[in-house]
Amino acid sequence: MPDDLNFALQAWRHHLHAHPELSCHEAGTAAYVRAQLGALGVPHWGGIGGHGVVGVIERGGAARAVGLRADMDALPILEATGLGHASRNQGVMHACGHDGHTASLLGAARLLVADESWAGRVVLVFQPAEEGFGGAEAMLKDGLLTRFPMERIFGYHNWPGLAAGEVMLHDGPCMAGAVNFEASFTGRAAHAAMPQFSADPVQGLAQFILALNAVPARNLDPLEAGVISACTLKGGEARNQIPQSATVGGTMRALKPGVMALLKRRVGELAEGVAAANGLEAAVVLSGGLEPTINHAPEADLAAKAARAAGLVVRRDLPPTMAAEDFGRFLAEIPGAYAWIGNGPSAPLHNPAYDYNDEILPVAARYYLAVAKAALS
Repeated sequence: MPDDLNFALQAWRHHLHAHPELSCHEAGTAAYVRAQLGALGVPHWGGIGGHGVVGVIERGGAARAVGLRADMDALPILEATGLGHASRNQGVMHACGHDGHTASLLGAARLLVADESWAGRVVLVFQPAEEGFGGAEAMLKDGLLTRFPMERIFGYHNWPGLAAGEVMLHDGPCMAGAVNFEASFTGRAAHAAMPQFSADPVQGLAQFILALNAVPARNLDPLEAGVISACTLKGGEARNQIPQSATVGGTMRALKPGVMALLKRRVGELAEGVAAANGLEAAVVLSGGLEPTINHAPEADLAAKAARAAGLVVRRDLPPTMAAEDFGRFLAEIPGAYAWIGNGPSAPLHNPAYDYNDEILPVAARYYLAVAKAALS
């Protein structure tokens, strides 16, 4: 890969890393992406599903079309890397590598423009609002697949701990589906010294949280994957009062839609049972559903073969993760595959010390190029 492209890839990423924007607020990021696409001579459209950007590169008369996707949003995290390209937006950080994903897709665009060995149409999908805000769904509802038809779609995520530049492609599930829950218990407030006059929602909440652990442990086949984590608590203001209500929030994760349906049903039943046992009223609200990211077998095989042909190291042996990604929403509509590309030894994702590894930018750009050409051939 030419040194000038390596320089451009790093410059693009460092700019994006220094100017992160939260989900649904990626106006500056989108403008920057459009400026780079314009400089490459790539026709592009903005405002798709919020701040989404789509570029289209066409060559020859072939009718085939493939999509390549990168996410653009950052996280509400205070950066602690101390790097020269650290965030200039206090309290907002590219702690998941979306800066690198976006830069590498721009790099793939540059390679595709310069490469005359392919024919067809490549749709470059720069997605906003991936971090739990439904960016994929918003782009689909805004007509992504009708305005920019594509037969297949491919994406990737950098993966800390996997050797730098290694490409991992899963057979089937790659990342979990996710649903947020909030369970509220309402009872009767009383003085803490006179619990007999109360219907104590804190006791109910405690029983509910402990019982949550038994839902996957005693309702799922041990060979299936599912997890429920209670992550937020709210109840009471005074240490000498049993409060009127208490609330717990958290997340459910599963690799299969059927498992997720079971978890959602049992959480609701558990809340009602605990409430009845303690003289309380219960309410469970579910939100933020993400489908599991499940690779299509032919596309995963195609991507693996293309990556190997491009000289990349490919693995097929790692288990999926219970982390979630809304790329699965695209895969529910059209065939495709999602890869991990090793970030090497680094801080974990969503950590204040994390940074995308510049050394894998050219690898990711080559991966995009190889997969696109293979899908069009």
